[in-house]
Amino acid sequence: MSDTRKIFGTDGVRGKANEPPMTVEMAMAIGQGVAAMLQHHHSRPKIIIGKDTRLSGYMFENALVAGIVSMGVDVHLVGPLPTPAIAFLTQDMRSSAGIVISASHNPFYDNGIKIFGPDGYKLPDEIELEIESNALACLNGNGHHMPRPTETGLGKASRLDDAPGRFIVFLKKAFPAGQTLDGMRIAVDCAHGATYKVAPTVLSELGAKLKLIGVSPDGVNINDGVGSLHPEGVQEMVRSGQAEIGLAFDGDGDRLIMVDEKGELVDGDHIMAICANHMLNQGTLVQGAVVATVMSNLGLELCMRERGIKLLRTKVGDRYVVEAMRAGGYNLGGEQSGHLLYLDHSTTGDGILSALMVLTVMVSTGQPLHELKSIMTQMPQVLINLRVKDKKPISEVPALAKAMKAQEERLGENGRILVRYSGTEPLLRIMVEALDPDLMHDVAGELKAVVQKELGA
Repeated sequence: MSDTRKIFGTDGVRGKANEPPMTVEMAMAIGQGVAAMLQHHHSRPKIIIGKDTRLSGYMFENALVAGIVSMGVDVHLVGPLPTPAIAFLTQDMRSSAGIVISASHNPFYDNGIKIFGPDGYKLPDEIELEIESNALACLNGNGHHMPRPTETGLGKASRLDDAPGRFIVFLKKAFPAGQTLDGMRIAVDCAHGATYKVAPTVLSELGAKLKLIGVSPDGVNINDGVGSLHPEGVQEMVRSGQAEIGLAFDGDGDRLIMVDEKGELVDGDHIMAICANHMLNQGTLVQGAVVATVMSNLGLELCMRERGIKLLRTKVGDRYVVEAMRAGGYNLGGEQSGHLLYLDHSTTGDGILSALMVLTVMVSTGQPLHELKSIMTQMPQVLINLRVKDKKPISEVPALAKAMKAQEERLGENGRILVRYSGTEPLLRIMVEALDPDLMHDVAGELKAVVQKELGA
């Protein structure tokens, strides 16, 4: 990620609504910046804008529209829809770009803006930097070199009323022809977010009987005690016998956490294990490999190794998972958090699609979710956060590098160490996983002592 970025992070712009950088002025400038970039690269561009259910979505939607049409570019508004729907619609409708107004799993008072290219993927760094440069110029009153059409040159804004229907049809087509969810009782938590209409429609039209949570958004209740960060509601529904399994999405619909028939959580690592094994058996797992991040549990790695599946690891962030998948031509990847990628179907993480992929395995094998999940044993894990004076590269701390090497040898193939700095705080994070919990805690303690001596605040 370029150090020259001032607005964009690894997942667009995000912050507290009405405070920098998430101000109306910035949103309008970003709209102008995107439109100016498109005018430079496309003839007669058009943009799709979607959002989640946050109160601040209205003001950012209108600000983006004002900026875009002022540059002579047309806009289609689709209202509240999951992030993956915007990626799909951008590609499906041959739009020049798609913009999502959402802060995903954050509280309602935050919001964000992220942009997809015409292929439905997040924009390359150089294009984001061009947009950022344009936006800052507009914000500072220096955008005179950009197009400012008048009269009939202005852009138009219109509502795309059939957008939800298009996405629902796309999702249903991802479920195998001839198969249904007839009679399956599913608890669904939509986090009072962007999936609140689409997810129940898709699942019920496939035949499932639903118990719903988090489908009454009021602008401020998104992610509030509900959704993938708080799956207790669907767990309780399953445990009380109201449902056989549970699905919990996050605010913008790109993550999924599942609950099996015993009320136990099924996270992104378990979902990758289930799908990878099924795809391997079906002959559809490209190159026999899965892409995950360094945070995925060692249990996933051992499960994959037992089945002859390669596990490739990337830095934390779905952006890096997608980059590795596209570079290597892989078709399955994701994060422990439930952000999963099936590039045969979608260009970005999609919670509803992920649910359909696992439900496909359940229906086609006849196995319940708890049984499917049992192919992977989650390794015990300990995580220690230590405050440090400065974030000196670990390779420049010989005592720590030596200690890590020695402890890795102690663990062998049945354990794993991950030592990394926080991206936002003066913290060093030590993560240790091992089959033997006593050994795990001993290794973590040894490393903690070295860090405190060499880097401690």
